[in-house]
Amino acid sequence: MTQSASSAVAPQAQQPRLPFWQVWNVSLGFLGVQFGFSLQNANASRILSDLGADLHSLSLFWIVAPLMGLIVQPIVGSASDRTWSRFGRRNPFILFGAIAAALGMAFMPNAGIVVAIVAPIIFGGVMLALMDAAFNVTMQPFRALVSDMVPSEQRTLGYSIQSLLINIGAIFGSMLPFILTNVIGLENTARAGEVAPSVIWAFYIGATVLLGSVLWTVLRTKEYPPEQYNAYKGLDSAQLERERQQKAPLAKRLIGFFQLLIKMPRTMRQLALVQFFSWFALFIMWVYTTPAITQHVWGVEAKWFDPAYLESAKEIPAHIAAAKGAAGDWVGIIFAAYSLFAAIFSIVLARLSQVLGRKLTYSLSLALGGLGYISFLFFQGGDPTQVNLLITEVSVPSGALGLLLPMVGVGIAWAAILAMPYAILSDSLPADKTGVYMGIFNFTIAAPQIVSALVAGLILKTVFENQAIYIIVLAGVCMLLGAISVALVRESSEPEPALKATTTA
Repeated sequence: MTQSASSAVAPQAQQPRLPFWQVWNVSLGFLGVQFGFSLQNANASRILSDLGADLHSLSLFWIVAPLMGLIVQPIVGSASDRTWSRFGRRNPFILFGAIAAALGMAFMPNAGIVVAIVAPIIFGGVMLALMDAAFNVTMQPFRALVSDMVPSEQRTLGYSIQSLLINIGAIFGSMLPFILTNVIGLENTARAGEVAPSVIWAFYIGATVLLGSVLWTVLRTKEYPPEQYNAYKGLDSAQLERERQQKAPLAKRLIGFFQLLIKMPRTMRQLALVQFFSWFALFIMWVYTTPAITQHVWGVEAKWFDPAYLESAKEIPAHIAAAKGAAGDWVGIIFAAYSLFAAIFSIVLARLSQVLGRKLTYSLSLALGGLGYISFLFFQGGDPTQVNLLITEVSVPSGALGLLLPMVGVGIAWAAILAMPYAILSDSLPADKTGVYMGIFNFTIAAPQIVSALVAGLILKTVFENQAIYIIVLAGVCMLLGAISVALVRESSEPEPALKATTTA
């Protein structure tokens, strides 16, 4: 009887508000994760092209990223929901994933040294898969950690801080190869079948930052013990303990997983459409920005991305290699720019969503991102222009400098994509299934990227004749469709008209 009374009291426990810097510490490790992830996003296409991949097959190499997310995140989410140890609930997964990702970052740009054992392009693809799997092992528990540690009234703040830290990491991760070339003096051009030294050293530094920041979060964040967590979330500790002790056979667990999938909150189902258009567009940007601006701004013909033509040419002319190297470095700058704009927008995102509402803020942000992608088309070539980046001066075509303007819209959209879906979703999730549902929600991120990987290269080759700028415009159209589809989303606090009418009848 006493135990029952105790269980009844548990839902009344008030989860304490966290000091600002503790909310900050919970997500600081994500800075390093995104540092490494941004290095990958800005340079994987460059590395794979240097190792021998052609344009329309780039997206097929990139398919490993969403596939790893699709496989890994639900498994890790479910496992971390059931994990209680003296090291914490989410922290062991965060640390393990960071170590594996750091190893992948150290090996991928060195694919050329294994040519005697395996083709560099294959080794590079395998290392890309390893990094993506490891990043996913780390990212999902970080999302759930905010939901675990931060009370509901601070949840938007928590995810906004996470978004800010993600973008700080992305700024420096994206810029690093450029800095190593233009400030330190490392070479940014690559011989056939090799990777530029500036990129190799950037990946080494990225791995170090990743491990250091993750260790900070793991050592500074003390997760709630099971009894305390359950009391804060209104869960029955005794019932949960009985469920954990009953080890169900694999078939039953799979059935349970698919039942969760079928019974997912309606808010999650409605967000899925928005996520589809958003992540379809983002995937295109990450894969094709480098060839798009190399062709459209630096004037390099599409044939210089064709392995067959490169083989027949025997040697890449110095001016083509220099243009490709400069364009690749500039991609790092504009990716850093959108991350900077995203970081700035993240500071006001929570307040703006309070004024305009989460949905309108989300929709307007995606619309600005879509317009940003489409406007890439209007920045082409131009006269050489000296640009002072504070740390160094470089000369780039005026069209390249103009690309900083579209990055404002892209950055605003990116900040919203990182924070708003999770803020909208988190209040509709059962506390004891937060991790697995966050993993399932990753389906809405992975699936559109897989679709994009399968069709974007084909569209580029057959519709746009390998003119990569037009695939960026297509990304803009998709992002605008995402902005429109936000109107279909109903937050957990909103009544569903059709359901309400049926109940009344």
